[in-house]
Amino acid sequence: MPTDLYRFRCIRARLPNNALFRWRFEKDGEAVQIDVQGSITLDEPSLVRIAAQSGIRLGYIMGADVREELVASRLVRVLEDWTPALAPLALYYPGRKNPLAAFRSFIQVAREFAEGNR
Repeated sequence: MPTDLYRFRCIRARLPNNALFRWRFEKDGEAVQIDVQGSITLDEPSLVRIAAQSGIRLGYIMGADVREELVASRLVRVLEDWTPALAPLALYYPGRKNPLAAFRSFIQVAREFAEGNR
């Protein structure tokens, strides 16, 4: 259960607005936010990943950011049945008849990346 996290020291995350991130969970329509406890607070997701992989504490990390670590068993997912579904990312841009070649290339790469990560 997410409330079991209160028994563990976790890696806290500081948001750009200086607030502490509350870990979010959801299962069967029940949403829970946990203000985890821990003496380490980081403001960069890659540092949370490194700290968790080093065994320092539990971390809340986007699955896409640790896909390789999960496959290689360098990290283990906990509370998987409480993981909320996330909406896919979207790219919005102004419609123009003649966008720059570099911008067209970027859009193509973004589309290919999105297709490869479904």
